[in-house]
Amino acid sequence: MRSQFLFTSESVSEGHPDKVADQISDSIVDLFLSKDPEARIACETLTTTQLVVLAGEIRCKGVYENGAWAPGAKEEIEATVRETVRRIGYEQDGFHWQTFRFENNLHGQSAHIAQGVDESGNKDEGAGDQGIMFGYASDETPDLMPATLYYSHKILERMAADRHAKVVDFLEPDAKSQVTLEYVNEKPVRATALVVSTQHAAGMDNDESRAKLRDYVKGVMADILPEGWLPGDEAIYVNPTGLFEIGGPDGDAGLTGRKIIVDTYGGASPHGGGAFSGKDPTKVDRSAAYVTRYLAKNIVAAGLARRCTIQLSYAIGVAEPLSLYVDLHGTGTVEASAIEAVLPTLVRLTPKGIRTHLGLNKPIYQKTAAYGHFGRTPEGDYFPWEKTDLVDALKAALA
Repeated sequence: MRSQFLFTSESVSEGHPDKVADQISDSIVDLFLSKDPEARIACETLTTTQLVVLAGEIRCKGVYENGAWAPGAKEEIEATVRETVRRIGYEQDGFHWQTFRFENNLHGQSAHIAQGVDESGNKDEGAGDQGIMFGYASDETPDLMPATLYYSHKILERMAADRHAKVVDFLEPDAKSQVTLEYVNEKPVRATALVVSTQHAAGMDNDESRAKLRDYVKGVMADILPEGWLPGDEAIYVNPTGLFEIGGPDGDAGLTGRKIIVDTYGGASPHGGGAFSGKDPTKVDRSAAYVTRYLAKNIVAAGLARRCTIQLSYAIGVAEPLSLYVDLHGTGTVEASAIEAVLPTLVRLTPKGIRTHLGLNKPIYQKTAAYGHFGRTPEGDYFPWEKTDLVDALKAALA
């Protein structure tokens, strides 16, 4: 890795149309898992002007069984979707939680997929699809995340909190951020460029209103970034295109799974390609990505490396991973091959083993669908892959 360079990551707010879609999809995952911990869900969402469409495959006791919907199930799904949009804050002519058209095109899971994935007899539960998954951790921040993404998320989280608390009255739900940091000796030392584009209320088409918005955003940036990191005004871009009144699904269609780099590591790590939102934890696109983050974070937290990338690969219907790869990026205190030998002894890396170890068969996913799946604080059942409870076991095994 180069010792001095610039690196950039972006984030998007909960009101971004793709993130609206992700949150809706994960609200359906949570609804189904609250009814049946062994539910199977692959829910895709499309959002556009005054329209939300669901599509995908499902299986859930008490909701959809033997090719039929349970009484009231469709109505509960629609109510869940509308409540998700209401919570985000959309009450606009072009997208309103009470009045958008809703289509539910969910249908039963393919029997051919089920036969390869379900546990039966002496057959362990198999992976729901083939694929590769990556996890990453870095000592750049207290949450062991890339700093560029960490601060991109934090800026938008603060703005959303201010909007919901009515600290300001001119913010609307849709927003994006981008943070460029300079690294010296592989450590972030300052911001060289900051970008925020945020949807705003009508009537902000004059110099005074634009100055008020810019001053507010700059104040948020100053609060979030470490002291002395804020660049000069010429490197701070707030709504550089001008007006941003039309936003959210009315301004641009949204789809589940289009913000996978925002969801993970901001480009600082590879991504296997699979999205997370809308998928139950039997899908290794989700669960294996979570466990690789869990393992990588524990390795860095244990002081075994300053940076760590882990890859797992799977074949559909096969329980055990086909490969496990650890890269310490030249920062390790032990050999990567030694870590590779130890990890399967600490966590069984089959789909069922991952779900059991992390407690994933619970309605815990809507919270993941905005501001990143990683670098979050584990609280109760939420974000268990962010725990560092393997540190002592790793140190003992690799002493």
